[in-house]
Amino acid sequence: MKTKSSASPAVLRTEGQSGVFRYLNRELSLLAFNERVLALAEDPDTPLLERLRYVCIVSNNIDEVFEIRVSGLKAKIRQGVGDIPDLDGYSPTQSFEDVQLRAHRLVDRQYGVLNHTILPALEEIGVKVHLSTSFSAAQRRWAHQYFVSEVLPVLTPLGLDPSHPFPRTLNKSLNFILEMQGTDSFGRESRAAVVQTPRVLPRLIRVPKAVSGHPHGFMMLSSILQDNVADLFPGMQVTGIHQFRVTRNSDLFVDEEEVTDLREALKGELSQRQFGDAVRLEVATSIPDSLLELLLREYKLGPQDCYRVAGPVNLVRLMSLADLVDRPDLKFPAFTARYPAAFSDQDHFDVISQQDVLVHHPYESFGAVTDFLRTAAEDPAVVAISMTIYRTGQISSLMESLILAARSGKEVTVVVELMARFDEETNINWASRLEEVGAHVVFGVVGNKTHAKMCLVIRKEKSGLRRYVHIGTGNYHPRTASLYEDFGFFTSDPQICRDAHEVFHQLTGRGKARSLRKIWQSPFTLHANVLKAVRRETLIAKAGRKAHIMAKMNSLVELAVVESLYAASQAGVKIDLIVRGTCVLRPGVQGLSENIRVRSTIGRFLEHSRLFYFRNDGAEDVFISSADWMDRNFFRRVELACPILDRALKRRVIREGLRLHLTDNTSSWQMRSDGSYLLPRRRGPTRRLVQQTLLDSIG
Repeated sequence: MKTKSSASPAVLRTEGQSGVFRYLNRELSLLAFNERVLALAEDPDTPLLERLRYVCIVSNNIDEVFEIRVSGLKAKIRQGVGDIPDLDGYSPTQSFEDVQLRAHRLVDRQYGVLNHTILPALEEIGVKVHLSTSFSAAQRRWAHQYFVSEVLPVLTPLGLDPSHPFPRTLNKSLNFILEMQGTDSFGRESRAAVVQTPRVLPRLIRVPKAVSGHPHGFMMLSSILQDNVADLFPGMQVTGIHQFRVTRNSDLFVDEEEVTDLREALKGELSQRQFGDAVRLEVATSIPDSLLELLLREYKLGPQDCYRVAGPVNLVRLMSLADLVDRPDLKFPAFTARYPAAFSDQDHFDVISQQDVLVHHPYESFGAVTDFLRTAAEDPAVVAISMTIYRTGQISSLMESLILAARSGKEVTVVVELMARFDEETNINWASRLEEVGAHVVFGVVGNKTHAKMCLVIRKEKSGLRRYVHIGTGNYHPRTASLYEDFGFFTSDPQICRDAHEVFHQLTGRGKARSLRKIWQSPFTLHANVLKAVRRETLIAKAGRKAHIMAKMNSLVELAVVESLYAASQAGVKIDLIVRGTCVLRPGVQGLSENIRVRSTIGRFLEHSRLFYFRNDGAEDVFISSADWMDRNFFRRVELACPILDRALKRRVIREGLRLHLTDNTSSWQMRSDGSYLLPRRRGPTRRLVQQTLLDSIG
């Protein structure tokens, strides 16, 4: 079966008056990624509860598109630069209009697969989500009892009249607007009211089998409220109850020139994140035009900002259903990540002192990383630990190990990135706990997010002080390490360790950046070295020798790199790019990029590693990195690209991280020159799936 993502030249604007545009639009490319994710929900080969997860993941992703990208486009339009075109031929106004059009189509498609395929299929096998429109008498009684005992006490009805203006609603919160008639006990006449749902209430409630009639019955909180919220207005005639949800601008702003205390400035911004400018309104399809006009007016939104949905306004809340239903046959087969063989029954430092170790998550256990840090915290020979933290989670054994190390008297230095989007509060809390036990906590460099993932351990040994380093492509986050594909690298190589130590000194101290020996670093050398490596392959190809570039990343948008790849392609360099998400490069364009192939692997695990391969006349330079090829990663972040020098480990990165994706014919989407994606799906003995291959061979 061949599947094509829903893209069209009219939407992608691949042609203009001056001919073919060289770049694709970033925002539309981001939505195209979510179309590919939704295709997994539509695929009958995907286990049923996993299909539901993918529907929910798309909802979560679309939320972020509006919170960050669409809000940014709206800001440019308000600033009066909406008609100035970018290099892709789009102006912010055109981007905004086309993003809205495509997002509406995506949301309609999303609710279609949920309502017409997934929910009916779940009901057939005994998993039922009861909606208020189809409650039986017994279900309605049970929902009312639950409402009275568990929900009603924490609700506050808000009537709308001249003395009670429209309330401020939280970003992405569940709300109801009611139509009513009559007068209350004070003689006040009211025609409308709003009920905001507290976030402390569970959004998915299990229903007893005797009431449900199904082995696994559930009600969404929105359905229980829909059926009972009129009880909050006794004596009034409620003629309509309609749920709605508002998405707001969630990008934080800190004035880098004026800020004197980043943590305090950020705390002030966080308190207002829930009340940023509205950018999207989601409503039930049944809402009358009069109430819709009221909501649009209150939130200062236009008709194109409104999304009428045939179901709950927040599908993310259905994500927990897969965890609540004990049906392993409806989920991906369980697997246990293999503990890296190199560390089996051996001390981590003994192993790393003799050889480099590469770990491929989630196929190999992230426990190797947590054990490395725990061992360092407990080892009396360890005198110092330095670590960067970008995302680590509210509960983290890694952070507890750092706290233990500090309490044990070791020198502990932690560079905590406070501006990690949506994890700011968690990181502030960890920073406070670390400071309480005497750790040195540094908040990186204002204006340059510390996105590098590295841990440096200094150990006192017979020969003197020795450094050990872990560098990764993913966050120090044990939970996401079981869901994201990433590489981690342990080494005691003196030059790499010295480089890592130098980067920590840059972050914690002051002074000019000194040249690193082996590591490429943003914002200083990474961009220049990537361009240099691409140009070297170009020169090799022009000399008539074999030249090949392979790279894997989440996003490719930096135009100087794109132009260098175009030039390399025209010189005859074979270029294979595995770009999961946003890609503005156009492959396969005659005279421009005929030798470039772009793939996007979408599967059970989120492909998250960044890998760079340059053939270099057979030397095969291989790097693992924290950096995508984006402007922000090259110029506004602290990032690392670390070389893999051991031949056997190079072969692993090349095979597992790159070449297997190029032979995948089941989950690897091929990008076409107009920006659309094609999935040449194969079944039977010819079906090749990169993630399953790695599960079989590693996990």
